[in-house]
Amino acid sequence: MRILVVGGGYVGMYTALRLQRQLRAELRSGAAEIVVVTPEPYMTYQPFLPEAAAGSLSPRHVVVPLRRVLGRCRILIGEVRSVDHARRTATLSTLATDEEGTGPVELAYDELVIAPGSVSRTLPVPGLAEHGIGFKTVEEAIGLRNHVIEQMDIASSTRDPAIRDAALTFVFVGGGYAGVEALAELEDMARYTARYYHNIKPADLRWVLVEAADRILPEVGAKMGRYAVRELRARNVDVRLETRLDSCEDRVAVLSDGTRLPTRTVVWTAGVRPAPLLAATDLPLDARGRIRCTARLSVEGVEHAWAAGDAAAVPDVASGEPGGECAPNAQHAVRQARVLAENIAASLRGQPLEEYAHAYAGSVASLGLHKGVAHVYGRKLKGYPAWFMHRAYHLSRVPTFNRKARVLAEWTLSGLFKREIVSLGSLEHPRAEFELAASPPPGDDDKPSS
Repeated sequence: MRILVVGGGYVGMYTALRLQRQLRAELRSGAAEIVVVTPEPYMTYQPFLPEAAAGSLSPRHVVVPLRRVLGRCRILIGEVRSVDHARRTATLSTLATDEEGTGPVELAYDELVIAPGSVSRTLPVPGLAEHGIGFKTVEEAIGLRNHVIEQMDIASSTRDPAIRDAALTFVFVGGGYAGVEALAELEDMARYTARYYHNIKPADLRWVLVEAADRILPEVGAKMGRYAVRELRARNVDVRLETRLDSCEDRVAVLSDGTRLPTRTVVWTAGVRPAPLLAATDLPLDARGRIRCTARLSVEGVEHAWAAGDAAAVPDVASGEPGGECAPNAQHAVRQARVLAENIAASLRGQPLEEYAHAYAGSVASLGLHKGVAHVYGRKLKGYPAWFMHRAYHLSRVPTFNRKARVLAEWTLSGLFKREIVSLGSLEHPRAEFELAASPPPGDDDKPSS
């Protein structure tokens, strides 16, 4: 029997992790096999991306290596292109098939867990595809850090006031967790970094947060959202509510209120949408393109198929509201994965299945070092207590003791020593210097050989 897990994010990793414990005997005897297909060999703990971007955490410590955690599973690095559940087959491409040039291959399975997660939800904004920067992966987080410091280098060395102003203007679109936390952490980092530039002061940096709704961080409630706006504005962050990005062509951000902002940095964090893979399956989808699920996390009207997380529309049994659905966040995803794995094991053994029911505990958000907001179990916190709760909560949730220890050690060391202000942008093009060295100097081609 083969269980195919599509995706190595929260749901994929935690489901496979619990399945390899639940089915230990079957895996040992060879009666069962768990195959995890994922584009990356690691799971990214996304709540730590802002701190990785700010340099508070090493990028290696915000990811969890799947091969180490899922020792009893077969890990395939690749992408599932389509699923034909009627035939119980998935079409996928891997690094090996790309190298061999054989094209995608089919993989048969008995049970399917589909959890490819989500991708950034973009809009047809002119110039966004050319100039926008995402903030969903660890690579994007580190790339953004390097980019911000490089813009400060440009501003420090240019003689052109227009180039300097554009380099020191940073526009973030989206007032949810990702946008607010990324802006707050990077603003903190850049303000600190400015002390090492002889001709850049913190006041020279312009940070703009653009949000189409009338508030930011809706998950922490209206009161804490207003506090977050006041906190950011007190740090000279220009928060534009009920405003949209209309264009960012030619490195000019044009807002719906008519403002034109010459800038070399537009960070797009305006929501997510289900992974495109879902449209290439024969599974039932809702109006938003997510897989329709039951409260037991099985796919509605389909046997031997399961889903959870961002890709799934799961009824919110705990809310008691008819038609209510679980929010697509990590809090639900991790808990759904546990129930999903136990239900798969129960179904294989002919045992009754459990419904997923979890009352929303609340939300915490960081606003930079020693600053935050929280709304947890009806209690509202702000400032240092909320920031401390943010760190404590996510430290408890990051997978494996190894990662917990490394993250705690880094936080401790960062409290004792100064911030790192190094940009390693060359990491994105590691062969550039060698290619330059290997290229013949200009005019060498014309010289006669001896």
